[in-house]
Amino acid sequence: MISALYLHIPFCHAKCAYCDFDSRALCGEALDVAAARYVDALVVRLDAFGEAGALAGVRTVYVGGGTPTALGPRLAELVASVRAACDPIELTCEANPESFDDVMADALAHAGVTRVSLGVQTLEPAELAAIGRIHTAGQALAAVARARAAGLDTSCDLMCGLPGQTEDSWRRTLAGIAAAAPDHVSVYPLTLEEGTPLARQAEEDPALDPNPDLQAWCMEEARRTLAAAGYGPYEVASYARPGHECRHNIAYWTGESYLGIGRSAAGMLAAGEWDALAELLGGEPAGAGTARVRYVQADDAATRFDVERLTAREAVAEDLMLGMRMTRGVPPALLGRARSLAGEKNVDAAVGRALSRGLAAWTSEGRLAPTERGWLLGNELYGLMWDLAAD
Repeated sequence: MISALYLHIPFCHAKCAYCDFDSRALCGEALDVAAARYVDALVVRLDAFGEAGALAGVRTVYVGGGTPTALGPRLAELVASVRAACDPIELTCEANPESFDDVMADALAHAGVTRVSLGVQTLEPAELAAIGRIHTAGQALAAVARARAAGLDTSCDLMCGLPGQTEDSWRRTLAGIAAAAPDHVSVYPLTLEEGTPLARQAEEDPALDPNPDLQAWCMEEARRTLAAAGYGPYEVASYARPGHECRHNIAYWTGESYLGIGRSAAGMLAAGEWDALAELLGGEPAGAGTARVRYVQADDAATRFDVERLTAREAVAEDLMLGMRMTRGVPPALLGRARSLAGEKNVDAAVGRALSRGLAAWTSEGRLAPTERGWLLGNELYGLMWDLAAD
């Protein structure tokens, strides 16, 4: 059953220096015209999937971008269309502080949004300028307060390894966010993506390259500071107050099917689900030997899709890899399924290497869970699990 829905909004007011996401920086009339056309097409697609029965089991919706709040009043209209098509218990909209005013907060809450994810990144003015953010620290903190006052669950995204960032500046950002008391915090290390302005600047000035040692320290400091403030780590990059974990992200990490609508939106469906919706997703069946299909919509008109087909063995290896992002780890049932598909000897060898390297440990419930070392050396741990996909 498809339990999650992602909608992509490829517009923003200004493109950040590190961003390689599919988004277009527009303002004024140009944004109004492009956004109206895009949202109208998005609603048509939403209705088509609803008529096909694909949305009946949706329990979480995430509207991401880009900057969804750049749509202005049309964002609440889109949310109302989503609410008419399905009945999620969690509906998240991404928001940037500069476009999240009182009117927007109240409109989203009234339309049925339950949660906002604010792109704060840092509370240091020099760091905000270095990465091309157009909001201030004051606007970010005001946005947190505004979201909470509107009754919305509130999440803040932070980034570490930014140009000019220091241990002291990171501590100040963490302290400021903890004092603002959002319900959820995500912390991501900066990566320089080829072709972005920041990557080009770093070619001229290597000092702009993220320092991996500083990033590791920042991730550990975030864990310490947020734990002291009452936030529990539940995923490699995410912390939440009890009961405020992001259900949508958990769906991603636990192998649930999700539908992606909009330019560059990604989806993941079981083979049977894909076949039932094939006419809306390019027309090609999953094919023999396919257990799971991943896809990305490649254009505005939903006429082109990049498609990846996974065997049952590849799918279970992917589930292990993603499950190890979660603090709770993977359950015995998933390990048992992996043994039947990838071979008991192969799975036990991978688990043994994870244990011997201190990347994972057994819990009292018999789950295989990442250790703090595994959390810091995630790529090594995930690689051990994904290697089980190969014969």
